[in-house]
Amino acid sequence: MKKLLAALLAVAAIAFAGSVFAQVKPELELEIRTLSNSGDGQIEYDSAKGTFVYTNGLMLKYGDAVLTADAVRGNTITGEIFAVGHVHILRDDLAWTGDSVQYNYKTRQMLAEQFRTGYPPASVFAAGENLGAENLGRDPTNRVATGQNTLTNGIYTARNAFITTDDIANPAEKIRASSIKIIPGKSIEARNAVLYLGNVPVFYFPYYKQPLDGNMNHFNFVPGYRTSYGEFLLSSYTWQLNDAVDGVLRADYRTSRGAAGGADLNLHLGQWGEAALKYYYLHDKDPNYDNPAVVPPANRQLFGLGYNATPYTNLNFNAQVNYLSDSLILHDFFQGAYRQNPQPSTFLEINRLFDNFSVDVLTVVQINDFFETVERLPDVQLTGFRQQVFDTPLYYESKSSIGYYNREFAVTNGVPTGLDYAAGRFDTYHQVTLPQTFFGWLNVIPRVGGRWSYYGEETGPGGTNDATPRAVFITGAEATFKVSRLWASATNGWLALDGLRHIAEPSLNYVYVPSPSVGPAELPQFDYVQPSLRPLPIEFPDYNSIDSIDSQNVIRMGLRNRLQTKRAGQLENFLFWDVYTDWRLTPDADQSAFADLYSDVVFRPRTWFTFESEVRYDVSLGLLAVAQHTLTLRPNEIWSWSLSHWYLNNEVSAVLTPGQTGNSLLISTLYYKLNENWGIRATHQYELREGIMQAQSYAIYRDLRSWTAALALRLQNNQGSPNDVTVAFTFSLKAAPKTGVGGDTVHSAGLLGY
Repeated sequence: MKKLLAALLAVAAIAFAGSVFAQVKPELELEIRTLSNSGDGQIEYDSAKGTFVYTNGLMLKYGDAVLTADAVRGNTITGEIFAVGHVHILRDDLAWTGDSVQYNYKTRQMLAEQFRTGYPPASVFAAGENLGAENLGRDPTNRVATGQNTLTNGIYTARNAFITTDDIANPAEKIRASSIKIIPGKSIEARNAVLYLGNVPVFYFPYYKQPLDGNMNHFNFVPGYRTSYGEFLLSSYTWQLNDAVDGVLRADYRTSRGAAGGADLNLHLGQWGEAALKYYYLHDKDPNYDNPAVVPPANRQLFGLGYNATPYTNLNFNAQVNYLSDSLILHDFFQGAYRQNPQPSTFLEINRLFDNFSVDVLTVVQINDFFETVERLPDVQLTGFRQQVFDTPLYYESKSSIGYYNREFAVTNGVPTGLDYAAGRFDTYHQVTLPQTFFGWLNVIPRVGGRWSYYGEETGPGGTNDATPRAVFITGAEATFKVSRLWASATNGWLALDGLRHIAEPSLNYVYVPSPSVGPAELPQFDYVQPSLRPLPIEFPDYNSIDSIDSQNVIRMGLRNRLQTKRAGQLENFLFWDVYTDWRLTPDADQSAFADLYSDVVFRPRTWFTFESEVRYDVSLGLLAVAQHTLTLRPNEIWSWSLSHWYLNNEVSAVLTPGQTGNSLLISTLYYKLNENWGIRATHQYELREGIMQAQSYAIYRDLRSWTAALALRLQNNQGSPNDVTVAFTFSLKAAPKTGVGGDTVHSAGLLGY
């Protein structure tokens, strides 16, 4: 009985699967339409045999394939057609053309004596003779009258062909081969291939592969001059072995600094993630150029290793190794990377996510002693997400960690900037909240929590504290509500307003922390407060400077406003304005009753017009502490302009690190596309206080058919140091673009080769 039941269930499952498959993959419909409006074409159709003949222009569409030709005869049963006269076939992002083509729109088999094809996304083109399917054996159904092979794997072959990235009839550069294989969407492979410049053969390839995803093998050369380099040539060769391995080989020469080189290796490991290795070496002939405080070694190098993978659901590995020979190598030779992260760290992080909690293991080590580092050997953290406590209205969350930490201070010119110390630490935080809604509109979330920590005895030359436990009590409440008003008839053509809705969200967030059992001065500082121009969180556990926790009695007051309208059928913020500050009910000796006032604004009167503002106002001193304003205009693809003002008041010591001074910078970036072939870009950075043009850069772009090129000039006023002048020329294939007309996001550092 059980076997019979199992058999019946299996049959039902197969029937259901077949039904689902039939629904998911229905039979495609053939669409045929004449392209002639004169009515002088001929149409013959035999419904019994399924044969048809069309003359005087025809378009045939089947699925994602579209064919046009002067005349076509075919069979709707077998899908076989023969097209002549200006034949064009568009399918799989490939465009095929020929004088006569035999094509089966069902099996996708294609035969042509002469053909041309192009892959526009990668700007790759090919042409040749005897186009057909890759040899996979004879057609078992004998549907092809010619006896040719069926295209069951979507791969084409051809002979006496050439490949080029130059989209004209007589390309300036091409690779001619005795045979090629075209794999739509992936690559074109050539055998017995010769590279031609014009009609001159210059290089022989026994085997050549041209990817169709933009990852083609190619050279990049950036010649130029820079004050700190002298004349230079930065060259690289980008290569791809297969879908799993690719990389870059680098060979650079700077007349004032010497020869340099390196390599990048990228591994694409599928389920096991992505890995990247990088090495660069330079024997610097003038390492102390403009580096009076720190003199780097002559042998300068860097090594990087990155790995990121999610091999299983909710399990992630992330690792970085960054070795630098000195603290200035990024600043001197890789300014793009330096601006992103001037002090790269070395770490390994493992994260496992569960339904209600997560486990994180973080290991950080110091391998560059000129950067201060808090080593975590390791730091294991358990986070409990906010979740309901049984059927009660209470919600519980927690965060606990245990680890061994070593604070390693930076070493400058062989002298430590501080005394190192290390200790173990266990910390656990637990909090219960009670979300409530009153009067149907007021949301109140009272909370109460506690933190207990244990610090082991400090070791190292800077260790002074014995083993110490610490207890912290934390409580508070948050209150928010939302009010709105709608003006459905509010319209304005210039402001692109289609109705207007105002949403206001006042909020109060109260935090009370009585004095901990042990103050921060008696504890090792591993997770401590870092200087910031933006406000730090006051609510726990978002406030994560564990070792700096002290008494606190504060209310964060905020008012968020949004004006919304409909544009192109979507809801969009016409104006966003957020204002907030802290009211310190029990201020410290060096604090005022009210913290600085913050204002964040995003104003978008049109989709192409954006104004952004971030302001920090010192209430106690009555002056502007920090301001950033940016105006962006991008009305079309022809031109765009952004104007920014960055202001930092040098009288506000709370937002400055030692030795830092304020500034008032005006930055303008203008891009203009002169025509289809030419574009220009100009950037200026002007210091308003001192009346000095700190930096200016200019670039002119040129579209050269299959190439794009740019000539860039940058002038930088290094106050107190030699001025830096750079001029560089960069160019690249469209099939592997580096810069191009319309590339308004291109930065000067990239144009100058670093």
